[in-house]
Amino acid sequence: MKYFAIGAHPDDIEILCAGTLAKLKDAGHTIAMASLCNGDKGHFLIPSKELAEIRKKEAEASAAILGAEIHVGLFDDLGIYVDRPSVEKVVDLIRLVKPDVIITNAPNDYMMDHVNTSKIVIEASFVATLPNYKTSLPPHTSIVPIFFMDALAGINTQPTEYVDISDKIKIKEEMLLCHQSQYKWLKEHDGVDYVELMKSLSRYRGIQCGVEYAEGFTQYTVWGRIKPVRLLP
Repeated sequence: MKYFAIGAHPDDIEILCAGTLAKLKDAGHTIAMASLCNGDKGHFLIPSKELAEIRKKEAEASAAILGAEIHVGLFDDLGIYVDRPSVEKVVDLIRLVKPDVIITNAPNDYMMDHVNTSKIVIEASFVATLPNYKTSLPPHTSIVPIFFMDALAGINTQPTEYVDISDKIKIKEEMLLCHQSQYKWLKEHDGVDYVELMKSLSRYRGIQCGVEYAEGFTQYTVWGRIKPVRLLP
């Protein structure tokens, strides 16, 4: 099966679901990753164009650890809206990747790039299957299940699915540390060590399900998306 993790920004996936992706990869599944926004607003000192290039390379380095397909930057940061042009871009991305399962941002996360990513992925993954919705690529063949990652810091989310990532916390950390432009900036400017933030959330979800580290997910449970099998590790 092919699993497609779609985050708003470079590093969202690493913070919230990289351990699960590593387990899926080990189980023989194919992994694709995408950051819909290019990360160009995520710094106060590095200019936007330069920063977008840096963050693209960081995302590529992270994906390479898993041997994952990677797509970065359909939109600038704060430039993603729930409108037809945005949906159409993501329709073509889904038609290109052809996933069996999608993992994406929570619909109640802390900022609008994340919220809009969630909404657009829901809409685009349905629209991508419609033959009469013409784009440059042929339609995808199925309306796929969707799992929402945790919101940042786990606020206002209660997972319905847990994945034990205790044996993958090192690779999750390695992938996250590929994003040095963010790691250094947040630590120096805001006093936030986001590796420790990631580990703390993973420990908290682990406590909830009786393991050392875990990632939490909420399935999008609507008609046509539910399958009578477990799709996460």
